This record gives sequence, C-alpha cells and structure tokens, in this order.
Amino acid sequence: MHGSRQTSFIAASLALLVSLGCDSQIDRFETNRVFSLTLARSQSLEMVEAEADVARTLDSLFGTPNAPKWPKALLDKLELESPVDFDNLKRAAGRISSEQDGTHLGLFREHCVVCHGVAGSGAGPASQFQDPYPRDFRHGVFKWKSTKRASKPTREDLEKLLQHGVSGTGMPSFSLLASEDVDALVDYVIYLSIRGEVERRLLVRTVSDLDYGGEVAPGDEHRLTYPASEAVEEVVEAAVKRVVKQWVIAADEVVQPTDQITRLSGDELRESIERGKAWFHGPIANCVGCHGVEGNGRVETLDYDDWTKEYTTRLGLTPTDQDSMQPFRNLGALTPRPIVPRNLQVGVFRSGDDASRLYRLITQGIAGTPMPGVLRVDEENGKGLTETQVWDLVRYLQSFGSESL
Repeated sequence: MHGSRQTSFIAASLALLVSLGCDSQIDRFETNRVFSLTLARSQSLEMVEAEADVARTLDSLFGTPNAPKWPKALLDKLELESPVDFDNLKRAAGRISSEQDGTHLGLFREHCVVCHGVAGSGAGPASQFQDPYPRDFRHGVFKWKSTKRASKPTREDLEKLLQHGVSGTGMPSFSLLASEDVDALVDYVIYLSIRGEVERRLLVRTVSDLDYGGEVAPGDEHRLTYPASEAVEEVVEAAVKRVVKQWVIAADEVVQPTDQITRLSGDELRESIERGKAWFHGPIANCVGCHGVEGNGRVETLDYDDWTKEYTTRLGLTPTDQDSMQPFRNLGALTPRPIVPRNLQVGVFRSGDDASRLYRLITQGIAGTPMPGVLRVDEENGKGLTETQVWDLVRYLQSFGSESL
C-alpha cells in the first residue's frame, strides 16, 4: 500500500474504530444478501421471506454481535462436542472496553472488524484497499491450514495465522497479543464461520425443502423458526450438525507427510533441486502453467477464486461486466479481481516456507482457489508424484528463498 491508498486505508480504519467504539449500537448481524441473491438468480425465485426467517433462526441460535449465543443444548442433543468456549465468545464480542483487572473485551471489533466486517464477510471498510481481499469466514473455506483441502483448519492453524500473519497480504501479525486474547479470537472466528455457513445452508434448505420462494408463502408449520415443527427442526439441526462436526474432527484431518524431509547438502541437494525443477516444469505437477517458466507468476490466468465464482461465472455472468455485477455490488460484494499466481521468485510463501507447509500446498492445493493438489502415488505411474518426488519439488520451491535446507 502506498500514497493515497495507504492514506485512505488509515482514514477508513480510524473512522470505523470511532464508529465501533464503546457507544456503538450494532444490534444484528447483516444477512448474507450476496449469497441470497445468488440463490434467487440460480432458482428464479424471491428470497425475502427466507432471508427474514433465517435471520430470526440464527438470532435464536447464535445471538447478536453484542450478545452472542451458543447452541450448547442443541449440540448436546446432537451428541457433538463444542469447538468453542462460550466465555471466550463473550470476551471477543461486543463493544471495545476493558475490565478493572485489564482484561480486554470486544477483541474482534478492536482487531479484526475493520477488514473482516462484523459478520466475518471479509468486506470491512478497509477491504477495498487490500489485494487479496480479507477472508470471508462465512463460506467455511480457509486457505492456510495443515488439514486436507476440503477440511476445516485446526485451532492451532488459526492461532498460527494470528500470531504470524499472512506474508504478502494485509493480514498482520498479532504476536504481541496475550495468549488468552488470541485464544478468544480463534473461538470467535470459528463462531462466525459456523454461524455464516449454517446461514448459507439454511438459505438453501428453505428453497429445496421448505418451499420458500414459490408463488404461495409457506404455512406457519413450515416456517423456519426454531424450535418449531418436526420438519423444520430437522432442517435446522441437520445444518448445525454438518457444520459443527467438520470443526470438531478437524484435528483428525491433518495431513502428515509419510516421510519427513531429509536435510541435504552439496551435490545431493543440487541434484534434488534439479529433479524438483523438472517436476515443476513437467506435465504432472505443471506448476509452470500458472507460475511461469521462471516462477514469477506472470501468466495471465483470467481465473477467479471460489468466493467470486459463486456469484459470477457459476451463474453465467462475466465478472468484468459492471452492469451484471452491480446488483451484487449493491449488496456488499467486492469488485471481482482475477486471481494472481504467486511470484515464487520473491521467496515468500503465504502459508510459510517450512518444508511441511510446502508439502501440504503441493499435495492438497489451496482451498477456494484454482491451485490444485498433486496426486501422491507409491510408485511412478505418470499420474502423480511419489513422496521422494514431492520432497524434490519442495526443495526446488525453497531454493527460491533464502532458507537453508
């Protein structure tokens, strides 16, 4: 960020912090209207009633920005562990303040909302000045993690992101925060993600199972209020169970290399790097297809991340068509930007440059992006890479940086 953009970012940040201070009245989480419009367009129906009823149901389950709730009784009924601590939610939520013993309250509003927004939409006031945009937690999709591509991150993954930040992005390090504050923020991010993903699932189910959006409004017995009729309760409980369970089992989804990387030196290291370079340029990994022959990322992809594709190309809309995008922009969608492959020559990797993290990037790809994972195989078959070959590629990637292997 430089010049006027940096000045605008600072001004926006200060304005928001003032507006979200101790006297702030943020009574409700905003509805995910971009996703609602996406559903409306894809199904050719109206979503006004569905939005209102889903919002009321979410309030009953998860509360408000100033007064969060946590559906512990429902989780007990579903025989699910709780992935968050409710006391931490109360500390992280609400207005910015401090108790007499120095305990900080309103942590999310103090540290995160200027970029990620009150509901975790990734469209906070400072988001428009950042490239890439801040994460929208409501999709339940996270890029930088130790788990499988389709899995949630672990608590440790989120803690590391907060402590170290994300290199090459607007996400700073919060290493100076007390460990209990970091822990509370992790709980709150998980809470916002669960709430947001449940909202998305309920909006879908109102259309697919509860007959919202048709010519006739649903009867009271089918309205999405909780608790309600058996049919409605099944819809709500199924959505909560599916989302929460994914967070509960995240620690079991960690990708562990079957062989730990062996530190090489001299001719062995140079030979490994050369083999890795061949895989980088070869048809199996085909890293060169996006990152370029020299790894500088100067390949025009004209592709977008999944957050953007959802309301653009998957609806048959052109992201650069301003008229098509305006209805979504009016509801809070950020301007679509083509995804930019990483310039590896810089030697900075957003997930970190240690061997295990690069191994996971190669084998799992990056969730929410066009970056694919490479198939791991036990023996060479022309379709994937063996463990040894993956480590060769890891060493080649590390050779762009300064880390000693």
